[in-house]
Amino acid sequence: MILKQLARAAGVFLVVTFATFALMYGNGEGVARATLGLSASAEDVQRRVVELGLDRPLLVQYLDWLGGVFAGDLGRSYFTGLDVTTALEVRVPVTLSLVIATLLLTIVGSVLIGVAAAYYGGWIDRTVQFLGGVGAAIPPFIVAVVLVLFFGVEWPLFPATGYIRPEESFTGWLYSITLPVAALLVGTIAGGAWQIRGAVRDMLSRDFVRTLRARGISERAVVLRHVLRSASGPGIIAFGLLVIGMLGGTIFVERVFALPGMGQLVTQSAQAGDIPMVMGSVLVTIVIVLVVNVAADLANSLLNPKARKR
Repeated sequence: MILKQLARAAGVFLVVTFATFALMYGNGEGVARATLGLSASAEDVQRRVVELGLDRPLLVQYLDWLGGVFAGDLGRSYFTGLDVTTALEVRVPVTLSLVIATLLLTIVGSVLIGVAAAYYGGWIDRTVQFLGGVGAAIPPFIVAVVLVLFFGVEWPLFPATGYIRPEESFTGWLYSITLPVAALLVGTIAGGAWQIRGAVRDMLSRDFVRTLRARGISERAVVLRHVLRSASGPGIIAFGLLVIGMLGGTIFVERVFALPGMGQLVTQSAQAGDIPMVMGSVLVTIVIVLVVNVAADLANSLLNPKARKR
């Protein structure tokens, strides 16, 4: 099972990275001209193409880049000369701080809210559905701007911008990521609670739940041991998709809070046409998505015996 998942992830990695590489490096003259400026002569552009190795077949360039990936060498910025791997080592922890903290809080919050809405129903269910719809419809950057205005400027309880690394001050790190994580949480908890609520309601209507209750099993055991475990499959898949969507949201949230993470690196590199930096950022994003997918599939197979047979 694990080998099958890893082989599938490796195949997706090769296809996606090659397609992305081909899109970015397919026009060698365009890449070279972007580094020199629009006023560069044709001779200068051709000289730059050869200097950057863009005159070689695309497959050869990709294989060289792929070899560098496994050797920990992603090349250097066309503009600053900064090592791409070094830049990512500084930026990735910032983004992962937001993603991991948001994911953990989303799992806890979504399960509690979703189970409460499905089990108790009534006004709790209606409130969760209303707030879930509103929360899922509001983009994270809008929430981020509102949080900055109220809790960073009007009532300065948390820093409006900036990032403090946990090795410098753990308390300061918590303060610096509180508002960005809150901005991401609004949408992710809304979506997660919605999925958990639907899955739990479906399980509560099954015959095996009525059988368990008829046998005198306590309500707590029925819900926590049987219903929640049976509903975990759809929930895990939903959380995996939430992480993928969350990566897009972090780009805008990092911009609003001026956090030195992947979002800032991607936007600045893309605007400058710094292809090695953009390709390195895309690589990290692809790896995170694949790791999350593999982890979600493995967790689902452990909790759901039917998934192991697929």
